[in-house]
Amino acid sequence: MTIRNLIKFLYNSLVLGGLLTGILGFIIRWSEFQPYFTEVKIGAILSTFIWLVGVGFIFAVVSQVGFFAYLFIHQFGLGIFKSLWNAVQLVLVVFVLFDLIYFRFQSFAGENESLLPYIGLALFILVAALIVAYFKAKMTNRNIFVSALFFMVVVTILEWLPVLRPNDESWIYLMIFPLIACNAYQILMLPKYNRLSAEERAKKTSNIQNKKATH
Repeated sequence: MTIRNLIKFLYNSLVLGGLLTGILGFIIRWSEFQPYFTEVKIGAILSTFIWLVGVGFIFAVVSQVGFFAYLFIHQFGLGIFKSLWNAVQLVLVVFVLFDLIYFRFQSFAGENESLLPYIGLALFILVAALIVAYFKAKMTNRNIFVSALFFMVVVTILEWLPVLRPNDESWIYLMIFPLIACNAYQILMLPKYNRLSAEERAKKTSNIQNKKATH
């Protein structure tokens, strides 16, 4: 990928994470910010929105770091496990989802609390991951489905760990939506920016050859 397209790729992901967090922050933490709207505190609304956008930028950067780490892990896994890499990724997906449900329930569930909310959160991530993986496979090829699923489940949950440990619900939901959106954007849009970069290189090479031909 060329530097220009890499900057565009990262910038768009950053903006997506920032704006999404800025908008969803008011919805998810409505009980906290409602007085700003009922009392029409424009300054407080704007400053809170800017703060939420800044938080979203941090979430987007976490997503970007996770994405490039995944690209390395994917190549590393292919080199070690070769044709078994898809099977290994599926096992890890199941393992991480089980851990998300079981260990959170064991750590944070109150007495007589149902397991269903913990299962529901894991199912939400899985469904989102399946949708993204489906479109990724449709855009490229079927073989990439499992890798996309692995990225959207395992890497997203690993990126999510900083707010999972303290178990603050508002932060849990505030972070997961931008992470899913940024991760989905990156894995779906990467081929586009690679293609644009290849076209730019080809055009540059063609221009150089034309200049040489005219001299």
